[in-house]
Amino acid sequence: MNKLKSLCVYCGSNFNGDSTVRIAIKKLAEILVKEQINLIYGGGSVGIMGVLASDVLALNGTVTGVIPQFLMDKEVGHTGLTEMIVTENMHQRKQKMADLSDGFMILPGGFGTLEEFFEVLTWLQLGLHNKPIGVLNVNGFYDPLFAQMEIMVQHKFLKSANRDLVFNESDPGILIQKMDRFSALPDEVWFKDRNLS
Repeated sequence: MNKLKSLCVYCGSNFNGDSTVRIAIKKLAEILVKEQINLIYGGGSVGIMGVLASDVLALNGTVTGVIPQFLMDKEVGHTGLTEMIVTENMHQRKQKMADLSDGFMILPGGFGTLEEFFEVLTWLQLGLHNKPIGVLNVNGFYDPLFAQMEIMVQHKFLKSANRDLVFNESDPGILIQKMDRFSALPDEVWFKDRNLS
């Protein structure tokens, strides 16, 4: 039985048209709809985020967008979502997205994607939530990120148990399965030895 009922996806507001990434987006959308997982995302109509939202909607899935007013004013908000929540600022946006979600996933993106990823990952490390975090690592896009994490472990700035909190997969189906299994773990299992470094 599926554990995730809603998934927050952080991804780029740009898209270079890479065919492998496009296939991964489509497959993720199909899984979300099949498993009846509500997509929570930043509400935009552009880039990878817009493509993913439109794919889910085209398959009759549900999508909740959360966007700050200043981006709505720039007319980058998606107009066909199941639900659109408009916040006053970026901080409220991120908190709302986190509150609505049972887990977090990142796809290829830029500064904003990484900032959101590391925030929820730090919250998990500190025990502020117990929601799974996955990286859809298409074409090795995030290989350097995981290499940097390994350097952090080697230099003792990061515990290996905290590094291992992040699921790293190139296949959306496998990634969702691993995140589901994490969701079923009791708090004492996921939190043990993982905080404060």
